[in-house]
Amino acid sequence: MEYISFEFMQQVAAVSELAGKAILEVYNSGESFEVTTKQDDSPVTKADHLAHEIICRELRAFSDYPILSEEGDAIDFEERRQWRNYWLVDPLDGTREFIDRNGDFTVNIALVTDHVARLGVIFAPDKNQLYVGSPQIGAFKRVMAELWEPIQAQKIVLREARDLPVRLLGSRRYGLDQLREAMLHIEDRFGAKELLSVGSALKFCLVADGQADCYARFGPTCEWDTAAGQAILESAGGQVLDKNGQPFRYNQKESLINGDFWALGDPDERWLQIIKQIHQ
Repeated sequence: MEYISFEFMQQVAAVSELAGKAILEVYNSGESFEVTTKQDDSPVTKADHLAHEIICRELRAFSDYPILSEEGDAIDFEERRQWRNYWLVDPLDGTREFIDRNGDFTVNIALVTDHVARLGVIFAPDKNQLYVGSPQIGAFKRVMAELWEPIQAQKIVLREARDLPVRLLGSRRYGLDQLREAMLHIEDRFGAKELLSVGSALKFCLVADGQADCYARFGPTCEWDTAAGQAILESAGGQVLDKNGQPFRYNQKESLINGDFWALGDPDERWLQIIKQIHQ
């Protein structure tokens, strides 16, 4: 794969910010959101479509890679299976959070090469939080206008040495029974634990930034929900594993639906034992 420079990553980040600006204009308009429902029962708003149009236009201005977006046209697997490089986009991740006006929504843009997420950008417009990552150059968060700070996932032994609880992130809506079971296993393996509830792909960013140790997801997601977060987390030293303990890969089948996964800051052997216990 071609080298991904920090300047290129910043260029993609700027695209996410343009989309985020359009999302915020709708979010802060004071008007009621017109919500329609897609075939999978997920909601979609004007902001989703605006962000999609902006991202596609801006990416095409400097890249000829194809774009697979949640709000774009469906692309037959026989066509996309030929792609080596492509953009995988969720223009507005966390539409339900957007509708609920709780701020936990993001713009997700990933570059996938040979089924692997090689670059990720996640921008939370309402929080003005911007995260980027590529395994070639590392993971970063923007702390001021042009100031970027490297981020690193937390090693479990460091948290244990300071007698701090393991911090687990989970969905507010899906797989709650399995999440409770996971917490029991975590307490057995690691001792004290703490459950945090955050929406959208921000959960990957919190693990990548060392603010949490694990994001366990039980229930459906799509490939555009996870690719940008996986690139950022892996660039920060973490991993995203499926229920068999294998790294997530993309565009390998007709369906774009993901199975259960574990986003880990530190792939400690005890996590692998927990994954095996829960999914055996």
